[in-house]
Amino acid sequence: MNIKPVSGAAVQVFALADCNSFYASCERVFRPDLASTPIVVLSNNDGCVIARSYDAKPFVKMGAPYFQIKDLLRRHGIVAFSSNYALYGQLSERVMTIIESMVCKSEVYSIDEIFCDLTGMPGNLTDFGRQIRARVFKYTGIPVGVGIAHTKTLAKLANHTAKRLQAQTGGVVDLCDPFKRDWVLRNTAVEEVWGIGRRMTEHMHALGIHTAMDLAKADPTVLGRKFSVVLEKTVRELAGTSCLALEDASPPKQEICCSRAFGVRLTAIEPIKEAVATYAQRASEKLRAQQSLCKKIRVSIRTGMFSPDEARYANGVVVELPYPTNDVRLITKAATQAVERLFRAGFRYSKAEVLLLDLRQPGEFTDDLFAHTQPAAADKVMHVLDQINGRWGRGTLRAAAVPAAPAWAMRRELMSNSYTTRLDQLWTVNAN
Repeated sequence: MNIKPVSGAAVQVFALADCNSFYASCERVFRPDLASTPIVVLSNNDGCVIARSYDAKPFVKMGAPYFQIKDLLRRHGIVAFSSNYALYGQLSERVMTIIESMVCKSEVYSIDEIFCDLTGMPGNLTDFGRQIRARVFKYTGIPVGVGIAHTKTLAKLANHTAKRLQAQTGGVVDLCDPFKRDWVLRNTAVEEVWGIGRRMTEHMHALGIHTAMDLAKADPTVLGRKFSVVLEKTVRELAGTSCLALEDASPPKQEICCSRAFGVRLTAIEPIKEAVATYAQRASEKLRAQQSLCKKIRVSIRTGMFSPDEARYANGVVVELPYPTNDVRLITKAATQAVERLFRAGFRYSKAEVLLLDLRQPGEFTDDLFAHTQPAAADKVMHVLDQINGRWGRGTLRAAAVPAAPAWAMRRELMSNSYTTRLDQLWTVNAN
């Protein structure tokens, strides 16, 4: 399992910085009184647990329905929060900006994870990992773990170990040392390896593969033929061969979806149209953020599908737009008109979805010379709209069909303030 560099080339080194219990940590940033209090964060409509601080994990299972565990939370002094995605997104951006300023090349992998290329970096890499942790915590209050290794998969494993053995590692683990790498591989269950899910774990156990070391020693070609190329790359990466490079930029999405459950059941068409208009606005924001246009949209609505006492109905329709566009006005008009085709009286609706389809970059559509295109004036209007909302907060300017405080909005009765996105909810400090 020795790593052999290409002649004349430096051995690749990756780091993965991953925020610890990110959603819960975000809630603690502006609530220092909760520094030692267990925290859980709930899904849309305060449905179930989607995030837990470390000290809450022994008492609460991931996915536990909130209404079933209220008494349990109270007994153990656990504080619950509704999901505050605006706050989490803002703090994520700050964390990533700080780390990006410390390295030459990086890849934001998720809202709380970033891969960094440390190839050729002089000095002690463990010390550099500690510098990352210290700077991020100083400027954001978010704790992070750092895993360092010669491949992305091993860096992920190093990060997992740094968190699992926080007291011994100080939150940083460098697996470039073969001795440390082999110890971690021997002492890590195969299901903890990046990309090995529950079903694949069953297959691995059936083959006698129980640890990460067992997987690293397996024949990658055989496993690749039996299962997938992805698994083959995972095996090679565990053995020290880098197969996954950093992505300079994420490719544009081929579909963009905005879907939410209503806070209450809806029986009239008008509030459903308001909800669909709201989702269309959010989807078009994402569309413009990746500089794409869409030619089709799919709108769907449905009732609750699990209550035996409610009549069930679900339907959707695909709408062809007159030309490729990112204009929220045109998308909203098409989406709300689609609701009129879908709505049936006598049902209690629980959810709506807007899906943008046939996405391409400007200039990639091959219509004929006489086909309509988005007017230049619409491009200017959308640009100004995004500038204003980017500076003053989402929803400062919006389509007339989108209400400011709808009665059907998601239940978020336990949501913290929007400390970073709303002027009227800025953090205040009592001088006394």
